[in-house]
Amino acid sequence: MSTDRPLRVAIVGAGPAGIYAADILSKAGPEVSIDLYERLPAPFGLVRYGVAPDHPRIKQIIVALEKVLGRGDIRLLSNVDFGTDVTLEELRRFYDAVIFSTGSIEDAPLRLPGVDLPECYGAADFVSWYDAHPDYPREWPLEAQHVAVLGAGNVALDVARMLAKHADDLLSTEIPENVHAGLKASKVTDVHVFARRGPAQVKFSPLELRELGHVPDVDIVVDPEDFDFDEGSEAAIAGSNQTKQVVKTLTDWAMREEGGTASRRIHLHFLHAPVEVLGTDGHVSGLRTERTRLVGDGTVEGTGETHDWDVQAVYRAVGYFGSPLPGVPFDELKGVISNQEGRVVGPEGEPLDGVYCTGWIKRGPVGLIGHTKSDASETVRHLVADLTGDGTVRRTATDGDPDAIVDFLTGKGVDVLTWNDWETLDAYERKLGEEQGRQRVKVVSREDMIRFSRQVLAEAAAGSGE
Repeated sequence: MSTDRPLRVAIVGAGPAGIYAADILSKAGPEVSIDLYERLPAPFGLVRYGVAPDHPRIKQIIVALEKVLGRGDIRLLSNVDFGTDVTLEELRRFYDAVIFSTGSIEDAPLRLPGVDLPECYGAADFVSWYDAHPDYPREWPLEAQHVAVLGAGNVALDVARMLAKHADDLLSTEIPENVHAGLKASKVTDVHVFARRGPAQVKFSPLELRELGHVPDVDIVVDPEDFDFDEGSEAAIAGSNQTKQVVKTLTDWAMREEGGTASRRIHLHFLHAPVEVLGTDGHVSGLRTERTRLVGDGTVEGTGETHDWDVQAVYRAVGYFGSPLPGVPFDELKGVISNQEGRVVGPEGEPLDGVYCTGWIKRGPVGLIGHTKSDASETVRHLVADLTGDGTVRRTATDGDPDAIVDFLTGKGVDVLTWNDWETLDAYERKLGEEQGRQRVKVVSREDMIRFSRQVLAEAAAGSGE
């Protein structure tokens, strides 16, 4: 083992959390060689596969992430699935430390009677479909005319907007043909969003909420009877400009006269807690909610008054949940890797030597994308202290040659993609978009993503007669 080589660090997960961690680590002091792993053929995680296609402003975060990976000092190794293609034990042979930044991509559980009916969907799955995630089916069932969305955050707004928006209004975005065709055939006319607390407690961002009011041929309907404010609500409004803006927008909508002429509607319901998904002959036929009331501190209690809503599908937008990783300690209740400030710990709370985490898989799916920077800084600070804190550099990898891990993976039949491959796929998607007057059109299937990532290489080989 070389005693003068750079520290070798693997980061598993090439979304914002992993890229921010790599960037911060590259500037943290010790000489370090960083490999960033991604299970999909394309990087950028939830920015590519979790942000609605009609939100190009948020997707612009990719521009900043591209600058980090385009520098050339951080190596991207895509299409490598941790747990299948490589294990933690195997990574430890080639790296002195491993950071997990795999995020949270599953739907948080919601325990309601009837939630297992076939037309009760997870919002995360729907988002993955309309964002053309390669591991999800190409088709989505959109037979319902009336739909319920359970949740009071931006994901609930995204789901409601995408369900209610006319498909042709998305043709300027990056959605592929299969998503456009599915939404075009949708029978939806009314989308009902349910929040168990009041208008001052919802987690909508002001901008996302205001955008809802500008969707063509979609009316926003808010019932004044759903409005109530207690002392906790008033304190929340006074203490947060964001809450004040949200409440003002909702109040303006509630005070409008009825009589909209749009062909589709989004109904925002407050102080309604879902208690049961109703079914007939094994299919969703309605949703039962209980009217709640504020109790003074912004929380609510049930009133016993119920209401049945005529809906044929229910979408659960109650949050994301992390997935366990093979060989990595996991907190099943919180849905995160077991850790202390980013140091992964075992069942007795003992730190695992050289194993760390950052992002949502570290702290849970809360906070905006930008919050992962401070999160990554904490993890990197501990990593640097553990590996160099006593004045010596702790090199534990038995094979620190950067080429060794690539040889190992390719020897197992893994089709490893690099940053250059992503640039080729990116150029191809942009070309598809340019032909249709759009910024890009996503390639959907994993096979096509790999094929077009290697297109330049294949053409070069054919041109040289190899």
